[in-house]
Amino acid sequence: MGELGIGEVVRRSGVPASTLRYYEERGLIGSVGRRGLTRVFDQGVFQRLALISVGRAAGFTLDEIARMFAPDGRPQLDRALLTSKTDELDATIRRLTVMRDGLRHAAACPAPTHLECPKFRRLLERLTS
Repeated sequence: MGELGIGEVVRRSGVPASTLRYYEERGLIGSVGRRGLTRVFDQGVFQRLALISVGRAAGFTLDEIARMFAPDGRPQLDRALLTSKTDELDATIRRLTVMRDGLRHAAACPAPTHLECPKFRRLLERLTS
């Protein structure tokens, strides 16, 4: 099962054909040819799509993801970029944890109004500073 038509790649990956064409246009994936008017891909396209998906979920731009592939299409990860993104994710996790805890407190707070609650006011200050 060497070459796969774009329809088979769509079916197996769940990635729409329009997205596959866009990724190909951006150089993130490449078809190995055509069967009539249909693009044909090799099995390696699934690994590339998985890496693109992980990159997008982690917040990388498509340009950043494109730079993570060597000219031959194999992954070539920039460790400094990965470390930087990890630091960004840690900061996001901290902010979201504060927000989650504050919302949980606000939902159960017995104060007459939320602005009378010292803990809720501290949350607002932390989130706006």
